[in-house]
Amino acid sequence: MTEFELGSRSNSGYSAWRLITEELRGEIAENRLRAGDHLPTENMLAERYSVNRHTARQAIAALVEDGLVESRRGSGTFVTSEPARLHQIGLRTRLTRSLGDDGSASASSRVLSSTIEDAPEDIARRLRLPHRKAIRVETTRSTGELHIAVGTHWFDVERLPDIATALRRTGSVTAALRACGIEDYVRTSTVVSARHATASEAELLSLRPGAIVLVTEALDSLPDGTPLQHLVTRFAAQHVRLDIEHPSAD
Repeated sequence: MTEFELGSRSNSGYSAWRLITEELRGEIAENRLRAGDHLPTENMLAERYSVNRHTARQAIAALVEDGLVESRRGSGTFVTSEPARLHQIGLRTRLTRSLGDDGSASASSRVLSSTIEDAPEDIARRLRLPHRKAIRVETTRSTGELHIAVGTHWFDVERLPDIATALRRTGSVTAALRACGIEDYVRTSTVVSARHATASEAELLSLRPGAIVLVTEALDSLPDGTPLQHLVTRFAAQHVRLDIEHPSAD
């Protein structure tokens, strides 16, 4: 990253130290900086990014506040965060299992709220709702003590009137659907984007203001193609990587 790039973006209202923080956070998430590794010193970062030491110090302080690194008196600053968890998106996407493959605690959902309301027109169309009425469920997802995602789920109220109750009881969409009589479902489509977290997302995911979230907008269907769930998930980018599975050629 050059001084000009930092300066031009900084002049647009985005501070240079935030850009440095984001790059270092990315190196930690991608496992280029591993737990226990020594973080570059303020002087090294200042030289690397052509900024002053105060700017480099702010970047490190932000990582400390996020819990990604820790300062040890007389030794320096070290990476404390585990590598970002890998979420696999494929034909049968199951967040509860996907994020537990590394031996850590599997992901579980907690219902924040559920309402019956008119679905937005585009969601009603994707779910093929004849009446617009849908159940909207807001959830948070965690692995152990780590908050990794927030989700907005839309279901057909006539097909799945008890889905919110089942989700509260089971903590898993797959288990909740099974409790409602649906044994299998598949991922029909997934669109991925990225943006800065909103204030409420930052609070729910314990992120700093301005942190990045990965957004997936997905449609799940029954094996016969009948739409089942429209889901928008916001993942904490510093904790989760997305692995998009491609079908093998026959």
